[in-house]
Amino acid sequence: MKTCKILMPIGGLGAGINQEAFDHGMAMEPDAIAIDAGSTDSGPGYLAKGMCKCSRAAVKNDLKIAVSGAMKAGIPLLVGSCGTCGTDNMVDECGDIVEEIFREAGFHGKIAKVYSQQKPEVLKKKWDAGKIHPLEGAPEITRETFDECSNIVAVIGAEPFIEAVKNGADVVLAGRATDTAIIAALPVDWGCSVAAAWHGAKTVECGAQCADKSDGMGVFLTVDETGFYVKPLMPDAHCTPYTVSAHLLYENADPFYLKEPSGTMLTKNAVYTQVDEYTVYVTGSEFEHADQYTMKLEGAALTGYQNISLVGMANRKVLADPEKWIKNISEYVDRYIQKLGIPHEDYSFNFKAYGYNAVISGPVPEGTPPPREIGMLLTVTAKTQELATQIAKVFNPYLLHFPADFSEQMPSFAFPFSPVDTPRGATYEFKLHHVVDVQDPLELVRIDYVDIK
Repeated sequence: MKTCKILMPIGGLGAGINQEAFDHGMAMEPDAIAIDAGSTDSGPGYLAKGMCKCSRAAVKNDLKIAVSGAMKAGIPLLVGSCGTCGTDNMVDECGDIVEEIFREAGFHGKIAKVYSQQKPEVLKKKWDAGKIHPLEGAPEITRETFDECSNIVAVIGAEPFIEAVKNGADVVLAGRATDTAIIAALPVDWGCSVAAAWHGAKTVECGAQCADKSDGMGVFLTVDETGFYVKPLMPDAHCTPYTVSAHLLYENADPFYLKEPSGTMLTKNAVYTQVDEYTVYVTGSEFEHADQYTMKLEGAALTGYQNISLVGMANRKVLADPEKWIKNISEYVDRYIQKLGIPHEDYSFNFKAYGYNAVISGPVPEGTPPPREIGMLLTVTAKTQELATQIAKVFNPYLLHFPADFSEQMPSFAFPFSPVDTPRGATYEFKLHHVVDVQDPLELVRIDYVDIK
């Protein structure tokens, strides 16, 4: 029976691979090591600026462990979504780190750099041909949107990884990729069950999160022709039918229906069997190949500049109804801003009451007692940093003393910092949540090879 074994040592590159757990994984003789290095979880700023959320030292630490393990075992290392955002410069930065590791350790081999950043001109042609389509909840866009984005990436599937390995790459460093493609690539290419490859990849994408101890110790995936096995790397962790099946709820609107560039994973009929104390075997998954291969587009753009102010409050009258206080101060100060002649379309502001409902917005359940204290965060967004700062300064005296009831004595709140307002600089937002039709999975992809001798 055809099998392919994948070591997933950590859920995110730079989070700190555990050497002991990694060694346990290598002792199971994997056919490849796969690591996801990126995400949109931390917002659009990383894509817009083409930067990594992890430090270079942290990334090199994990890559050094993974590269050394792969090269000594003679197996490929596959890394996707380099540098958080997957832009070309982040692929190059990871490439520089791996070349450093090769030379420091005396390794000789081939590094593949897979680029998927897109030029606006290319996407405009796709737009004109009706080849770009919105995903659910996507913003409205025009042909000009592609020029507005500072960086745009197309999310690759399994095929570029397969192509790079077939061309002899020892280490594959890819731009933005689906988390699952990094892991499913080799099992699919080796003739294992396509459905099991994708379902298994989805299960282990975040490392040990599919086990009962999700502390970053990693997991081991074995895909065969009918299903997949998954087990943790450390003996104090366990995979169970519950922990394995529950991961399908992670970042999915429908746990039984998961789309990939090449098709859709169907898991409704999956059967989860406890094999031993640590291992679960999954069968019954299905995969529907798409009639049209698509790649998701992610683009981010500058939308303004921000200034923030934080004030601590323990005033009982304010805490009895923070939403009323926010409404009153917003209307009061906004009227003053209008007197200064600043157009409404040039700025916006909002309050978040941490300790009240800043994280879980909406009506507070009836009967909820007032908090003991809250941190009131004001965020001002404007066309320029100067204007954002000017408006934040207008708010300053009111943040310190604005009462819940003007008929009573003026309260005093507590600023934790001085100066009170802090310029945040540029702010960004995602502009694209769309897919693009391609004739070939490699159409919008470029692969460069570097031989280290």
